[in-house]
Amino acid sequence: MNTHLTLKQQRILGLSIRYGLMILLAIIFVFPVVFMIVSSLKPSLQILRDSSSLLAFLPVGNISFDNYFKAFQRAPIGLFISNSLMITLVTMALGLFVNSLAGFALACMRWKGQQVVLAVIISTLILPFETIAIPLLMVVSKLPWFGSDGLTYGWLNSYQVQIIPFVVDAFSIFLFVQFFKSQPYELIEAARIDGAGWFRIYAQVIVPISGPVFATAAILRGLFMWNQYLWPSMVIQSTQFRPVMVGLGYFWQLTSSNVAGEGVLPWGELMAYLTMITVPVIILFVVLQRAFVESIATTGIKG
Repeated sequence: MNTHLTLKQQRILGLSIRYGLMILLAIIFVFPVVFMIVSSLKPSLQILRDSSSLLAFLPVGNISFDNYFKAFQRAPIGLFISNSLMITLVTMALGLFVNSLAGFALACMRWKGQQVVLAVIISTLILPFETIAIPLLMVVSKLPWFGSDGLTYGWLNSYQVQIIPFVVDAFSIFLFVQFFKSQPYELIEAARIDGAGWFRIYAQVIVPISGPVFATAAILRGLFMWNQYLWPSMVIQSTQFRPVMVGLGYFWQLTSSNVAGEGVLPWGELMAYLTMITVPVIILFVVLQRAFVESIATTGIKG
């Protein structure tokens, strides 16, 4: 009986330590987000006063949405957000289709040189984007495009220069290959016996059972595109095509230039901007988190 109680106590102690560490990690990651959201509702002077105490994490004092209205008046934030949403969603949609097709061809079809092609694709993952940014910039600056004035050359200051180079993604292809390989090949063989073509097998057999990996690829690609800064800052100079991360730098310049006139840096407006560009990412993960976790738990790294 005593041994049983001792084992039970040990189990309770182990669970307490585990959950305690999990709660501590959650607090470490959540506190900056809570501080940002709460500060976006406070005047700048109150943010500075509360920053030295726990009041910084509590919605107390002069709470309002004035910072959001002022932020929209200071810069075209709505344009920046709509640009990033459009760029992210279009890249995700095209990427899911193209990369899943490539993964299907590499995992489910049988053709000569298949493993070599997959190895080359995976090998590109070791190349940091910074190494190809300049060559890619030189290429896109000379590419033709059908503009409003006929055939023009150069993709700079456009939407396509922020979308097309990132549709194909080696890591997404790798995810699709690993997930498709984990599915029973008998499904494909049965469809082939029934006379289905490869695209029909892809669309009607594989895609319906591949929701988790599509959600995972969508989250990873969406986060990457939403957080893009280096490439847009190189190819975009016009406010019309500027995404939120590059717009953040523009917004910071505008707020910094007005410090002398306003007496203090408008931290509340800056926090409001940061909140607006953080919320869509949180919403995306919340919507797709179940499929994301399921994909990570069931797919694994299989040969």
